[in-house]
Amino acid sequence: MEQRHPTADNSFNNMEGKDAMTRPSINLQDLRRKIYIKAKADKAWRFWGLYVHVCKLETLHAAYKLAKKNKGAPGVDGVTFEVIEESGLDEFLENIHHELVSRTYLPMRNRIKTIPKGGGKFRTLGIANIRDRVVQGALKLILEPIFESDFQEGSYGYRPKRTAHQAIERISKAIVCEKTRVIDLDLTSYFDTIRHDILLSKVAKRVNDADIMRLLKLMLKAGGKRGAPQGSVISPLLSNIYLNEVDKMLEKAKEVTRNERFTRIEYARFADDLVILVDWHPKVEILFQAVKKRLYEEFKKLYRS
Repeated sequence: MEQRHPTADNSFNNMEGKDAMTRPSINLQDLRRKIYIKAKADKAWRFWGLYVHVCKLETLHAAYKLAKKNKGAPGVDGVTFEVIEESGLDEFLENIHHELVSRTYLPMRNRIKTIPKGGGKFRTLGIANIRDRVVQGALKLILEPIFESDFQEGSYGYRPKRTAHQAIERISKAIVCEKTRVIDLDLTSYFDTIRHDILLSKVAKRVNDADIMRLLKLMLKAGGKRGAPQGSVISPLLSNIYLNEVDKMLEKAKEVTRNERFTRIEYARFADDLVILVDWHPKVEILFQAVKKRLYEEFKKLYRS
């Protein structure tokens, strides 16, 4: 029988009757910290009992605050933050809570907006309405600490307390150390080509909660048969989950080719931009070719038909 682990302590997930009145509920910040600590300590653990925390009004309030902080245009329903707050924020969140608890929640389709990205190219954004952004944000708040514990040091995009400047600094240090053979990848239409079945299988390795998986499937299907819409709240997290095995492969290559303190490989990834640097010395040409081969193998797994 598979071991199961609650998101906090056993008493918290099983509180009923008088226990619920005598024991304080764990707050969101403490819950996220407990999830992270457990996930970091046991890399094979699959979490259950997560959905109840996504549904909590505290989580929904936190997700609404994040959505409002990020601003953004309204979705297909045209509803703005001002309209929601004039009509009553508490009622708005109570309605979402009820839909989630009753399993009747269904996301609306995204509003599609195309913006120029330079060089005659365009980026397609999928803009969810505020209601769906709140649900995405709530799910992200609960899932993020699990997968943050799994992400690698060379991953910088859309992660807490990590910036593009840090990624650039990592690359700059590698160049100073004469790692000047460069593989520079910018994945074409990356967000649009994410395969749902592969992504869901990666999430399921850490999540044993049918309601969570169902909710995630609904979100993905709202954007089409493939892809995680750019512009959605949860897509950055999902994109990092999708490429984490690539990062792991590069970390392993970095360690197995290490000579005491000296490394022959360095890399940094920011979402769909990946830079790999290999030592310049002619004797390690075979290593450079081996890294390219392993990259091809990893990406083939993600984009097989």
